[in-house]
Amino acid sequence: MPESAKPYLLNAIYTWCLEQGYTPYVLVVVDYPGVSVPSGYDRDGRMILDVSPRASHGLVMADGWISFSARFGGVARPVEVPMGAVVAIYAAETQEGMGFGEPVLPSEPPPPATPGPSSAADGEGPRAARPQLRVVK
Repeated sequence: MPESAKPYLLNAIYTWCLEQGYTPYVLVVVDYPGVSVPSGYDRDGRMILDVSPRASHGLVMADGWISFSARFGGVARPVEVPMGAVVAIYAAETQEGMGFGEPVLPSEPPPPATPGPSSAADGEGPRAARPQLRVVK
């Protein structure tokens, strides 16, 4: 499967989880270049992230990145993950979802998305661009 299909599949499984009343979890490789998650919450170089609306704030899954803010130990922290670092997305309650296989670790992080608005606490990092309208006469 081409890597370009991953964002569409992630969004589809995410939407399915929410429509079924399930909690969507994303499994990521924390050593992948560009991954920004709080340290100390990973196990064996992997981290499970709850991306449900209840647990994440300002979730954006676009332009090759997943970004949101979440509480870790009661403190809100920004989370940024390149799509290449995602190993799986699944429903916490049923373990149903989709796996993507082990990522090949590149030597450099992917280029950041076009800067735009975000909910990350520090206001920096990869972002999805907002659509812009322009009057044409």
